[in-house]
Amino acid sequence: MRRLTTLSLVMLSWIGSAAAEPVHGIAMHGGPALAPNYSHFPYVNPDARKGGSVAYGVVGTFDSLNPFNLKSIRTTARGVWDNIFGNLIYETLMVRSSDEPFTLYGLLAESVEMDEERSFIQFNLNPKARWSDGMPVTPEDVIFSLEVLRDKGRTPFNNRLKPVEKMEKIGEHGVRFTFNGTVDREFPLILASGTPILPKHAVDAATFDQSSLKIPVASGPYLIKSVSPGQKIVYERNPVYWGKDIPSKVGFDNYDQITVEYFLQENTLFEAFKKGAVDVYLDGNPNHWARAYDFPAVSSGDVVKDVFKPELPTGMLGFVFNLRRPVFQNGDVRAALTRSFDFEWANRNLFDASYTRTQSYWQNSDLSSLGHVADDKELALLGPAKDRIPAAVLEGKPTLAETDGSGSDRKVLREVVELFRKGGYTIKAGKMVDASGRQLSFEIMTQSQDQEKVAIAFQRTLRTIGVDVSIRTVDDAQYQSRSGSFDYDVIMKSYPSSLSPGIEQVGRWASDSKDRQGSFNFAGLADQDVDRLIQAMLSARTREDFTTAVRAYDRLLLAGNYMVPLYHIPEQWVARWKHIVHAEKVPLYGYQLPTWWDASAQ
Repeated sequence: MRRLTTLSLVMLSWIGSAAAEPVHGIAMHGGPALAPNYSHFPYVNPDARKGGSVAYGVVGTFDSLNPFNLKSIRTTARGVWDNIFGNLIYETLMVRSSDEPFTLYGLLAESVEMDEERSFIQFNLNPKARWSDGMPVTPEDVIFSLEVLRDKGRTPFNNRLKPVEKMEKIGEHGVRFTFNGTVDREFPLILASGTPILPKHAVDAATFDQSSLKIPVASGPYLIKSVSPGQKIVYERNPVYWGKDIPSKVGFDNYDQITVEYFLQENTLFEAFKKGAVDVYLDGNPNHWARAYDFPAVSSGDVVKDVFKPELPTGMLGFVFNLRRPVFQNGDVRAALTRSFDFEWANRNLFDASYTRTQSYWQNSDLSSLGHVADDKELALLGPAKDRIPAAVLEGKPTLAETDGSGSDRKVLREVVELFRKGGYTIKAGKMVDASGRQLSFEIMTQSQDQEKVAIAFQRTLRTIGVDVSIRTVDDAQYQSRSGSFDYDVIMKSYPSSLSPGIEQVGRWASDSKDRQGSFNFAGLADQDVDRLIQAMLSARTREDFTTAVRAYDRLLLAGNYMVPLYHIPEQWVARWKHIVHAEKVPLYGYQLPTWWDASAQ
């Protein structure tokens, strides 16, 4: 893994020192790769042409411009606060480099101070920082932002102040956060890079928890030009954007205009792309990528197909069992269901053998337990929890057997039936029933035809051993509502993985997120050992300790069979009209749309 141990001399100047000196960047482990006098991120083109436009397309709808409250969590216009198109409207105190595992550089804050224990962090605001109405960004704005998000915001923003003992203004431009005993070592970085800063003078705290289409005042590089609710939002570059010349923004925000148009179906979106109404198409379907690009613009070279190879873990896509349902509280039943999915059949018949089976939450990275035997340090960290983990998982071996691809591999199904027997189910009269004769049955909720066909493949195999599976495909609004309130038996979800997993794991798997509406704990997991290993990740001080904690955590999640691991592609696919271009260098985290530009701009 590149640059994991690179240390900045500036960081070394304060590590171990009682008096924290202002620095230009901070990293989760070690120090920043870029020196204090860096001019731009290495994956941008600092001379990218400014001007022109880009049109993006998405499937869905929107009815709000406030992404920070619960009512608008999934119905906010894309681009306002967006990890793909960019944070066009709102900004954070620091910004994450996409070419390092977890390193932050100055944005609204031009420097930062933090002690070795990370008991406090002080952000020194850039005196040039301005809101879109020309007013300066102040420490009072930062304090107000945290308070209104605490009182009216959604998860995770409403929890930002839990580890904070005191917020205070320091001088004219400083804001210091002193932490209490509940803080972990990642939190200062989350506070810096994951918290939107809002203008106190332009936000009505009383109505902040309501959906709104009011044009916001913010500090970001774009202004909202027009809004057609549910259909289209158009952004225009702020000609007097305060941060256009700071190093962390050089090479970004190159278009004069950005349009995000909404479509009801993916097919309609792709047809718009083929006609040139949409400039960039993000493709994640192997069949589509292989077969759909036979139109004239591709043949002529007007449409370009790009393949990017990031240096990222695979993440985990799969069917998630809702443990809030009694049927999924039995570990043997979950193990049986997990091993029932015939990946080889689905991959060959549905996906032209394009996918690789996922067998770890951090596969293809050094953080994965796959291929690594649990050493003494990891076993000590697991403690008694190691007894819950199968020997193969502790040995770092793949646990999902390769089938014969028939969809009903008898050898595999015999093992599955034995697991069901241990879980209290046997086959009688062709049905998988419990001791009372009740058939094992559940519903898989899907939101698209692509998800539905994978669910049908799962259903097909389970029916051969008497498990009754129904499939319900719902529209986007119902899907978001039901997934947010945990109203499902089984759901297909993706858990992206980074090279610096941390606080997001609390929202996915920790006990305190189990019953929190809108959290990402779709499995409804509440497990003390899982909680303990998450904390071990968050408190690790060295990369070695961090890797040990993540591998142990990976093993525990795999052993729990909380979801059916599906598949991944170790590439990113993007089609674009040729006038939309990008720099040659691909950063650690893959393509970065906010750094692309319009080569046809005048």
